[in-house]
Amino acid sequence: MDKKKLVAELTELVGPIVTEAGLELVDVEYVKERDWFLRIYIDKPGGIDIDDCSAVSSKLAKILDEKDLIKEKYYLEVSSPGIDRPLKTDKDFVNNYGKKVDVQLFAALAGSKQLTGILQEHTATSLIIIVDKKEISLERKAVAIVRPHIDF
Repeated sequence: MDKKKLVAELTELVGPIVTEAGLELVDVEYVKERDWFLRIYIDKPGGIDIDDCSAVSSKLAKILDEKDLIKEKYYLEVSSPGIDRPLKTDKDFVNNYGKKVDVQLFAALAGSKQLTGILQEHTATSLIIIVDKKEISLERKAVAIVRPHIDF
């Protein structure tokens, strides 16, 4: 089974477990570093705690063992996506309308690959942000990653 199909099946499997726990499934990753890792990112308003991660991990481990979708040895990690999690879904983008975001581009625009601005709207093909009171429309295919801006 190819990795993309496996991640899709894992996402379908994980979704109900996370929802039943009153949490939001943010992302599912299956990556090879030195070893294989199955990473499940969960969240809820106000953030998650170790008990949330533990509850999801326990239920998920049992089901993963039963379904046996992953044939190689792997490590299961259930965690928060972090405060600077990338915006990926329509819901992520809509929840950040009117907020500052950091946009990393694949190629430089006006001499820079990074922009910080106020997210106005998005479509499947574009993002509109306000940078220095100027509206900028970016093609999504030119955007490497979008994250919430964090001021320290």
